[in-house]
Amino acid sequence: MNDLLSARPDAGDYDASSIQVLEDMEHVRLRPGMYIGGKDDRALHHMVAEIVDNSMDEAVAGHATWIEVELHENGHVSVRDNGRGIPTGPHPKDPSKSALEIIFCTLNAGGKFSGDNYETSGGLHGVGSSVVNALSDHLRVEVARNKELFAMEFSRGLPQGKLAKVGAAPNRRGTSVTFHPDPEIFGSLHLKPARLFKMARSKAYLFSGVEIRWKSAISDGETPQEATFHFPGGLADYLSETFAGATTYADAPFAGSVSFGKFNAPGKVEWAINWTPARDGFIQSYCNTVPTPEGGTHEAGFWAAILKGIKAYGELAGNKKAGTITREDLITGAGALVSCFIRDPEFVGQTKDRLATVEAQRMVENSVRDHFDNWLAADTKSAGAILDFLVLRAEERLRRRQEKETQRKTATKKLRLPGKLVDCSSNSRDGTELFIVEGDSAGGSAKMARNRTNQALLPLRGKILNVLGAASSKLGSNAEINDLTQALGVGLGTKFNIDDLRYDKIIIMTDADVDGAHIASLLMTFFFTQMRDMIDKGHLYLACPPLYRLSQGAKRVYCVDEAERDAWLERGLGGKGKIDVSRFKGLGEMDAKDLKETTMDPSSRKLIRVTIDEDEPGETGDLVERLMGKKPELRFQYIQENARFVEELDV
Repeated sequence: MNDLLSARPDAGDYDASSIQVLEDMEHVRLRPGMYIGGKDDRALHHMVAEIVDNSMDEAVAGHATWIEVELHENGHVSVRDNGRGIPTGPHPKDPSKSALEIIFCTLNAGGKFSGDNYETSGGLHGVGSSVVNALSDHLRVEVARNKELFAMEFSRGLPQGKLAKVGAAPNRRGTSVTFHPDPEIFGSLHLKPARLFKMARSKAYLFSGVEIRWKSAISDGETPQEATFHFPGGLADYLSETFAGATTYADAPFAGSVSFGKFNAPGKVEWAINWTPARDGFIQSYCNTVPTPEGGTHEAGFWAAILKGIKAYGELAGNKKAGTITREDLITGAGALVSCFIRDPEFVGQTKDRLATVEAQRMVENSVRDHFDNWLAADTKSAGAILDFLVLRAEERLRRRQEKETQRKTATKKLRLPGKLVDCSSNSRDGTELFIVEGDSAGGSAKMARNRTNQALLPLRGKILNVLGAASSKLGSNAEINDLTQALGVGLGTKFNIDDLRYDKIIIMTDADVDGAHIASLLMTFFFTQMRDMIDKGHLYLACPPLYRLSQGAKRVYCVDEAERDAWLERGLGGKGKIDVSRFKGLGEMDAKDLKETTMDPSSRKLIRVTIDEDEPGETGDLVERLMGKKPELRFQYIQENARFVEELDV
């Protein structure tokens, strides 16, 4: 990291004047989903990640060497580091408050906006600490700075007193944050040792210069209650541990790191990849140590470098079939880790699930490509084994596609679903989409709005059968389920084969109301119990039709809910005259132009991919059973536990 951090400021430059206030914190407790993605288990643990990311920024910037994560018996969690310590002096713009209070009580306040204090950082929006504070019923910050110890306590975002000097700290430096997630927000959910342990370990892999210390007073019988992580090999160590005992096509992974300073701003990329026949492929990517589960531009650049490199090697080796290899073939059987550090990254959403920085793709591709070419040339044995494996995967993919095109033509002739399935003209599954819509009226608008080449429609008559607990004979005799399975080209349960799926994306498109949500829930239950592999492989999506259309002259804006509508009404559309507000009662009321622009056109629509939490797959099944099963007492219990968190009712 020395090349990356050579321009970092001295610790003395990081003081109260480094903290910039952009606007006051609003609506965090009212709408936590806007800041941490919701009130579920993932959002709960994301709070810890926000605080850990702040400490990781100190470590990556060269100011901290260790971070400690401790889960207490009372459900509190502490994150400590030996960094510079949060500035405690009066803030220049509000001398009555300390910089620490501004950071923890004000949205968009932090020392990372200007770039003078951190070359790269994971916490860029200035909302992490303040959001965690707002969503905690108790939070205590201790800062050891300039040999003095300061402390301040908060509750639900409000200070419980001024920042106080509590003593001398001659042998201590850094920040300690201890907090307890508010039960008013998260209900009966609690922090889990296994999930926090996994997060702490992954952070140590992502930056080899930091030591992560883990402690837990709560035992789950499997997670160690104390551990120390320090991995000098970084991602290569991570991949070797993941593939431990498995056969791999290369004796050692292709791994490395490159600092790039010639593209506008300094940065760094680290990677590790190997291929194995022993497991399905996966990729885990990160930006500034923050996980990006939905990928983004850095992933795209990485795969572009690997694909171009393997094709070029195949051409040099005289293997003409190497040209047929695609990114899909690369991912199959590959274990890949990509971590980049860049200045001022752009993410999609506050939870930073996807990197959107355009320059990152070129930076990563250019950095990885030369090293991959050299690695292949230096280890011809591994290169040959990988090339043979990928060519074989490409041949299998092409064979399956040819078989699928033949099956598709045959199946289309056999379906005989006049007035129901409106198929697309493509003979290949790649890029095709099946929209499952409720009712013929919605199907009529969607039929005019669709792209006939790759978008198909299947209108449903009313609500599909709740398959949870239903007898197999009842499933087989249900007309809606028969139509759906025929359209998809697959069987149910153990007879389901992902290779038989006739469409690339299955999109549930229902009205934005209670009935629509119920139909979507029934369909997701059906796919979860009968076609689980379709979810695991990323084929199931939810459409996001708007509730409102706002018009002002030639200006037109669509809003998914009341909050977005009110925000636009407050700031205006930029047109002339009165703002006209239209509420869509259903998809059938939307004209084809509205439906295409908001819900069906890939260039302007928003889709939600249906996923299952990889860390807690059993909990998903338990929740489905509670909400959709035959035991009403479980549903009643869930309603009692969660009713107080309902913000709006649609009745």
